[in-house]
Amino acid sequence: MDKKIVTGLYFHYPGSSDKITAIINELISFAKVIPEVSAIWTSHNQPINESEKFIQEILEKEIQQIIVVGTKAGFIQPFFNTVMRTASRNQNKVKIFDFDEKNIFQSSDTPLAKAILFSQIMNLRFDGLHHKQFPLNHKETLVIGGGIAGIQAALEIANSGNKVFLVEKTGSIGGHMAMFDKTFPTLDCAACILTPKMVDVGQHPNIEVLTLSELTEISGKAGDFTVTISKKARRVSETLCIGCGSCAEKCPSRTSSEFDAGTTMRKSIYIPFPQAVPNKYLIDADSCIYVEKGKCGACVKACPVENCIQLDEPDKELKLKVGNIIVATGFKTFDASRIEQFGYGKYPNVLTSLEFERLVNASGPTEGQIRYRTKDKRGNWIFTTEGEEPRKIALIHCVGSRDENFNKYCSRVCCMYSLKLAHLIKEKMPRAKVYEYYIDMRAFGKGYEEFYDRIRHEGIHMVRGRTAMVFESKGHLHLRTEDIVQQKLIEQEVDMVVLAVGLEARPETSRLAQILGLNTTHDGWLKESDSLDENVLSNIDGILIAGACQGPKDIPDAVTQGAAAASKVLENILNNAVNHSLVPETEEDILSKA
Repeated sequence: MDKKIVTGLYFHYPGSSDKITAIINELISFAKVIPEVSAIWTSHNQPINESEKFIQEILEKEIQQIIVVGTKAGFIQPFFNTVMRTASRNQNKVKIFDFDEKNIFQSSDTPLAKAILFSQIMNLRFDGLHHKQFPLNHKETLVIGGGIAGIQAALEIANSGNKVFLVEKTGSIGGHMAMFDKTFPTLDCAACILTPKMVDVGQHPNIEVLTLSELTEISGKAGDFTVTISKKARRVSETLCIGCGSCAEKCPSRTSSEFDAGTTMRKSIYIPFPQAVPNKYLIDADSCIYVEKGKCGACVKACPVENCIQLDEPDKELKLKVGNIIVATGFKTFDASRIEQFGYGKYPNVLTSLEFERLVNASGPTEGQIRYRTKDKRGNWIFTTEGEEPRKIALIHCVGSRDENFNKYCSRVCCMYSLKLAHLIKEKMPRAKVYEYYIDMRAFGKGYEEFYDRIRHEGIHMVRGRTAMVFESKGHLHLRTEDIVQQKLIEQEVDMVVLAVGLEARPETSRLAQILGLNTTHDGWLKESDSLDENVLSNIDGILIAGACQGPKDIPDAVTQGAAAASKVLENILNNAVNHSLVPETEEDILSKA
């Protein structure tokens, strides 16, 4: 420690908020009891244009250093450099403690402010940040969410020889990516990338997949968490089921298919999708006749394996001990029916982008053929391969995003996936007319601008402007929109409208954040500790975040963040301690140095 020197403090806070004023007042009270502080000035009672008064007091009290504290403190430094030089003091002994630079204004962190001020007065080295460590009592890791980010994180950790519990709310891992036909900008087959990873997870000796499961309780601390997992009954044995499908053939109950985004119906006993992991049947308790009324059992009678189906199987509660937790719960798509003027839910051939994804997918309701939605014998609107082809299709960007009435943020992926869908339309129906109605084209990622240029040259009609409404006239859909390039209003007749819905935080993630004590943004996304440096670390030691639960992102970014979260976990396992994010030194840390 350097020799302590007599100090003068100048608090500069012109026009500050009540929070900053309160912090300043606490710092003044704190400084008054420090013997080294011989003078305290404030911008409220000692204007900086009175240099003679400062010089006189510096000489009388033998002040050797001055610390300027507060907001925009750097602007005052030249004045005090001159004052110190005039008083025959070392002008380099003028220090700055700027609230803006130290994030005091944003955090309202009074203990941190005291610690920094004390270190400067005492000439202590203030590292400002240090690592908090917790002993790692359990090397097992809990990954919450079985989408691509959670899958990547689980594989990275498991491949290093460490146990992973992968918790997924639905009946299969895979997430939204399993629903896609192609990825942008390379137009690679989504299933060709995802399915091998899903199989690796399902067969990995170090990964225990817990489907139909949710975290409901947590106790302990970093390195030594005890979590409670609520696991809904699958009612079909994963070990005994041979996947023959006899049960589904005989099941009389049907409900909307989540995997097909509601464009098809499925049975109440079902496999979520052909590549599901685990690739076994399960019973949807919400639509099963037996669960609701206690009568039926058609699936049990049809099953060739004895005791495979247990209709009365109870839900379970599991207790797990883990050292680290990764939250990768993903996103939900914006509910397009909230924007009534676009006609979603009113006009059968106004679709969301996720519904259209299933329509163009070979495993979708029309085997990849683009068809009108038509009524079946029961009067239900359905897609079939027998429907007619639409010839004019409009894609409307930013549905629910960049909108003061809904979500102000950009969802990042909508522009590119809309271009991808336009390409798939032209690929399947070269003579179709495709219109893209966009506000701005956000082509921010690697290869995205080139992808945009490619699609523009495929004969897609690009119209820049906001769409006001979609309505029906004489049996046809019409768009009322603008073209700000041509500076005119447009009314366009089309056969089908695709709404490029944005991404939103899942309600389940908000509830999970409350259980785990995680911070969230005002729009519901999980909040990272530092968006630039530590964007996979949360505010809770030992809990990391990855993928689209942190905010809208594309598949490459989700994979990267999943791997980054896993690397942090592996670092903790290697060090046998949870070495969480750099955190500010406290007043006690500084005092202990003194």
